[in-house]
Amino acid sequence: MSMTSMVVLGLSVATVLLLLGAFLATLRQDRKGRTPEQPMQVVPAEPPLAAPVSVPGRAGADYVDPRTIKVGDKIGVHGSPARVLGAKHVSWQGQEWVEYRLRDSVRRIQWLSVELRGGVTPGEPTHLEVLLWTDVPTEGMIPARSMLIMEGVEFFPLERGTAAFRSEGSTGVPDRGLLDFADYRAGDGRLLSFERIQGASWTASYAQPLAPGSITIVSRAS
Repeated sequence: MSMTSMVVLGLSVATVLLLLGAFLATLRQDRKGRTPEQPMQVVPAEPPLAAPVSVPGRAGADYVDPRTIKVGDKIGVHGSPARVLGAKHVSWQGQEWVEYRLRDSVRRIQWLSVELRGGVTPGEPTHLEVLLWTDVPTEGMIPARSMLIMEGVEFFPLERGTAAFRSEGSTGVPDRGLLDFADYRAGDGRLLSFERIQGASWTASYAQPLAPGSITIVSRAS
């Protein structure tokens, strides 16, 4: 290689190195002048508020207490008017409850039971169990001590026994006496109860649990 070629090559290499050094210096300066990016703050998601839950049969301070119902009152059940014709006061093994006999606007007879129950687990507060009972045809059925089938649904025994009662108003039963009962529950939570005044035939009813606020007082008995 001639001397001239070597000089040209050396100048070319020197030029490339100078350009590369200038570029790197500019890049460093540019990085120094920038504000470092702040790390993204991740705000923890707040858990959704629990939806209000209506617990069947539990009465609160903001609702009518069904224990204040009297014979002769006119009440509302889910907004439908009904007259309280009578009441049975029942006691069994230390438990007490009231069964109100109702007549609605189409003159259908139903029963409304109100019972103060203890908690299912230790420490759980007592609550009011409020149930609306509607008669179902038994066709001569009697309550079995094991599972029974009513209208194609399997019901399993809960409680049974003989309770004392006294009645007031129009109940269709004696003023005092004894009644036999047998309660059942289906797998889906439906309740079924058989009841008979001693000396009479068995009757059966389905129960509908009522949420707080389902009952209103339209007018009090005069």
